[in-house]
Amino acid sequence: MPGTNLTREEARTRAALLHVEAYDIELDLSSARDGGTFRSTTVVRFTSTTPGAPTFIDLVAPSVSEIVLNGEQLDTANFADSRIALPAVQADNELRVVADCAYTNTGEGLHRFVDPVDGETYLYTQFEVPDARRVFAVFEQPDLKATYRFTVTAPEGWVVVSNSPTPEPTGEGDTRVWSFEPTPRLSSYVTALVAGPYVGVFDEYAAGEQRVPLGVYCRPSLREYLDAEAIFDVTKQGFEYFQQKFEFDYPFAKYDQLFVPEFNAGAMENAGAVTLRDQYVFRSKVTDAAYEVRAATILHELAHMWFGDLVTMEWWNDLWLNESFATFAEVVCQAEAPQSKWPHSWTTFANQMKTWAYRQDQLPSTHPIMAEINDLEDVQVNFDGITYAKGASVLKQLVAYVGQDAFFEGVRAYFKRHAWGNTRLSDLLGALEEASGRDLKTWSKAWLETAGINVLRPALTINTDGEIESFAVLQEAPALPAGARGEAVLRPHRIAVGLYELVDGRLVRTDRIELDVDGPRTEVPELVGRHRPAVLLLNDDDLSYAKVRLDEDSLTVVTQHLGDFEDSLPRALCWASAWDMTRDGELATRDYLALALSGLQRETDIGVVQSVHRQVKVALELYADPAWREEGLQRWAAAAEEQLRAAAPGGDHQLAWARALAAVARTEGQLDLLAGLLDGTVELDGLAVDTELRWTLLARLAAAGRADDKAIDAELARDNTSSGAEHAASCRAARPTAAAKAEAWASVIDSDALTNYVQEAVIGGFQQADQRALLAEYTAKYFAAIKGIWETRSHEISQQIIGGLYPAYQVEQATLDATDAWLAEADPAPALRRQVVEARAGVERALKAQVADRELGGK
Repeated sequence: MPGTNLTREEARTRAALLHVEAYDIELDLSSARDGGTFRSTTVVRFTSTTPGAPTFIDLVAPSVSEIVLNGEQLDTANFADSRIALPAVQADNELRVVADCAYTNTGEGLHRFVDPVDGETYLYTQFEVPDARRVFAVFEQPDLKATYRFTVTAPEGWVVVSNSPTPEPTGEGDTRVWSFEPTPRLSSYVTALVAGPYVGVFDEYAAGEQRVPLGVYCRPSLREYLDAEAIFDVTKQGFEYFQQKFEFDYPFAKYDQLFVPEFNAGAMENAGAVTLRDQYVFRSKVTDAAYEVRAATILHELAHMWFGDLVTMEWWNDLWLNESFATFAEVVCQAEAPQSKWPHSWTTFANQMKTWAYRQDQLPSTHPIMAEINDLEDVQVNFDGITYAKGASVLKQLVAYVGQDAFFEGVRAYFKRHAWGNTRLSDLLGALEEASGRDLKTWSKAWLETAGINVLRPALTINTDGEIESFAVLQEAPALPAGARGEAVLRPHRIAVGLYELVDGRLVRTDRIELDVDGPRTEVPELVGRHRPAVLLLNDDDLSYAKVRLDEDSLTVVTQHLGDFEDSLPRALCWASAWDMTRDGELATRDYLALALSGLQRETDIGVVQSVHRQVKVALELYADPAWREEGLQRWAAAAEEQLRAAAPGGDHQLAWARALAAVARTEGQLDLLAGLLDGTVELDGLAVDTELRWTLLARLAAAGRADDKAIDAELARDNTSSGAEHAASCRAARPTAAAKAEAWASVIDSDALTNYVQEAVIGGFQQADQRALLAEYTAKYFAAIKGIWETRSHEISQQIIGGLYPAYQVEQATLDATDAWLAEADPAPALRRQVVEARAGVERALKAQVADRELGGK
């Protein structure tokens, strides 16, 4: 990806030189149905502190036909390497750039999609991190805010949505013109444009005299599935909660949410025009966990309207401020807002988000929450578990440290002080220090400026009467992984110790002690002299960010009674601890399986159930001793079938167990069951074998060699949609034949014709844990191809390929050796190196876990 980078030093220099006032952008999308390119005309007005100084503006485009700076025509040769050189700017400047920009099929810039259902074309923009420059000429960095006025020419009958309210279009014939009012001052990456024959549903948020128009949009082919009322309910809940907590009215003129096709992320916080992946418009039955995730995404993007759009980071090293705050805000809103359907959202956070963070923080690429971002390539690979989940975990601990009232008082001062501006971490910490009266510099250094994760373990002695003679919390700072920068440190933690007893078969909390942990050993005198409870749980209520271990007696009780905790959060904490112990080789995979088989029978939280399903599958496929692996998979598949047949008809657990079985079915009887459910010869009371479940069943049958091209074609004929095409591509790539693998590999590596979603589907189908022997030859092919992929494909596409096709299932020393040889010889760019090193770490961890399973499991 040559010529598209921007360094922090270049951005600093340009920010010191320029103040950008306004953009007028004209886009001609009248020929969008034909694809190719579109005409983009940008007029930008800006001032300079140093007349006569050179600078540049960013643009990624096939061609530029006109560059006019202050009335002087510049040579179009000034456009090179995704920049237009401006040789000498004046105190006041007007620049006009006319370019032919390209539609994409990668989810970056202006993405173009043709719906096979109606044959219509649908467009949307995605600009974070640096892709507004794919649509118009722009000073592409977050601290050069400006106003944006969009004028769009598009086919008659289309809907056009941007950050400002949609005007009535003008014109006659086959095209219309939409002339939007200027936006408030925004960073370029949160501007947006969505165009096509989308359909909308409308409502309004009303509070006193405040009125905010609300819109929800999707393609017509999804309209029958769009539950707009539920989406509006969550949105209004967020408006109510955030405005009350922030004491700052929603800052934009309207709030649209647009469900768009082939979207790479979950959603994007474009000011007043949020885009979301349209998989959140559920075509088939899903569990309540899916609705909870969608609600969290809606609230996350709404929180960004204040934290990110109204007040924006100065540079990408404070990306965590945006994402961690929005992640914390989404969860606390779900947990506390009146009438919330998901008051146990901290359970989901502990079970999913923190597990993501713990995994990321143990990779060689671990980094401080406040990461050092030297250029755009750094930030593009930094949308990770540390930036989102660890940062939000640390904010949760900060709230416990300063108190929630003081925290939100500081946030309110921060918004009022910096509205429409750009900030650094010190601006937020200063506001929180003023509100709380606490010095946060030491806290910041320990938590935000260092990498790695701490481990908390209980150390206790019990006398012959069953009383606690001593109790301490031991803190460890495991060495950072090889290659990681920095040193492991011990940190201050605010935690609670929960005391649980078995009461009528339920684990009930009988007491809770909250304390500060600092240093390698912290005594807890409050527990001395007390009767030893059944379970002593460190970090109860999940206040801190740390890996937690149970003492031997507590682990024995939890192993037998994990599903018997009265509340969902301690269950989630114990599940997370057991999973982490398995990944660390402290718990044999077969013992984790035994725990899952016992605990899942009584686990009521469907989100936890589905997470454990995924983790058990990973553990068996990667962490199990190969000599025992098949036995473990057979036990798991048999249990999944048993639970499926025993589950309450029509419930979430029935659907979850159906999907779990479909992921690992292996005996002829199990595969016959899947085939029977698919063709209708077998029915399970209450189980709706709808569109998405049908594809799930077919995918496993294809991977097992029980479904051929004819079966895949027949299913695609039933579901001739874009989603159907993606599923069909995945099924074809999953077939257990050399020809199928070669075809899938060539479609990804030898051609760039696949869209982002189809490519992702092909990669997912190609990688099958049961097909290790068939995939072995592709290790060498992978390392021969990836540097060229990095240099010629877009960021999103290359990231999919490099991460997705790494030989992760070849868990052997030879894979590590091949990786090390490539790293030594290829001299990869830092961002490419990071992706490969992260993938390598997965194989290294799996090898160690397999040894642990063999040694611990054999006892």
